[in-house]
Amino acid sequence: MQPVHPSPLTRRVFFTGTCGAACTLALSACVTYQEIPARAPAPAPAPGTPGAQGAPAPSGALAGTSDIPVGGGAVFAEQDVVVTQPEAGEFRAFSATCTHQGCPVTEVVDGTINCNCHGSKFAVEDGSVVDGPADSPLPKREISVAEEQIRLA
Repeated sequence: MQPVHPSPLTRRVFFTGTCGAACTLALSACVTYQEIPARAPAPAPAPGTPGAQGAPAPSGALAGTSDIPVGGGAVFAEQDVVVTQPEAGEFRAFSATCTHQGCPVTEVVDGTINCNCHGSKFAVEDGSVVDGPADSPLPKREISVAEEQIRLA
């Protein structure tokens, strides 16, 4: 009886399989996994400060009149509206969707409603374009102001 020698194909398969497994094991030992801690969101400015992101008031109103700064405003993203107060006691509202490419406007600062997507700026007085690339004003939205509460009309 002659000794049985594995065929070259069997040795090749065995060598490739064990080397592949060994290499995979060695490489996986080099990989480390680390839990990345969640970043806390940046604190939002308080209502009534320039650039504040508005949140609905508990009574169903968008905000209290004292929450909208004179010369500024607040963005209410969920309602797709920006409320401004160009002069004391005078409130205006506009769509919170930029007319350039439909991005949401994000802040009201230094007398302009700003879209951070492409840099368009709109006037708090009438929603007109102050700085492009937008070339049409923000559409007006109807609001009502009663008992120091601002509501969508």
